[in-house]
Amino acid sequence: MVELWQTNQKFFVLINCQGLGYEIQILESFFLKLKTNQISNKKITLWLKHIKKEDSDLLFGFTSKEQKNFFIEILSIRGVGSQIAMGILNKFSIGEVINVIKTQNKKLICSVPGIGQKMSDRLILELKNKFKSEIQFEKDKDEFEIKDPEIYKMIEDLQLTLQSLNYKNKEIKTILPIIINELDLLAKKENNLSFENLLKLAMNYLDKEGSNIAS
Repeated sequence: MVELWQTNQKFFVLINCQGLGYEIQILESFFLKLKTNQISNKKITLWLKHIKKEDSDLLFGFTSKEQKNFFIEILSIRGVGSQIAMGILNKFSIGEVINVIKTQNKKLICSVPGIGQKMSDRLILELKNKFKSEIQFEKDKDEFEIKDPEIYKMIEDLQLTLQSLNYKNKEIKTILPIIINELDLLAKKENNLSFENLLKLAMNYLDKEGSNIAS
């Protein structure tokens, strides 16, 4: 990393890559971590989205593949530009956006700069169609009444990780009740419920499920 700066509500990092400087717009949360030295800024890994315009080339950087893909999905909605998409991800996590869609909270989505009533209607409608499986996943978690916020977040991260590993949403939804039912047992067995153990358990179930289908 060479330099950090902020212009209005845009956050940038200049990265040196083999002698070339790349100006990349990043999310505020990552900007603040770099600025306060919460993470090492000598080696930065970002998932990039390149947007080519007539008079410029824009780079947008994200700390996860899920963030980048979500950004692209938002951009595919008519009338939504890169700055509105970045504004949404600056204000909400992916899980929070899913919850906004599920509850159709137009007031909350309108709190993002540049989004008015008509655009909020369009965003909620189109994102609801794009993320049907994720919204159903949220409902499934609610049905099991996961009251511990840390475990709730762990289950949410588990879904995103499994999706990034190319497991199908239908398969993930199938093993979800089993995983949630085994949380207490796993915690007692391992003496400590960790995300790594949860992921290992989920992948074991999914791989068995795949083997059963194949046979």
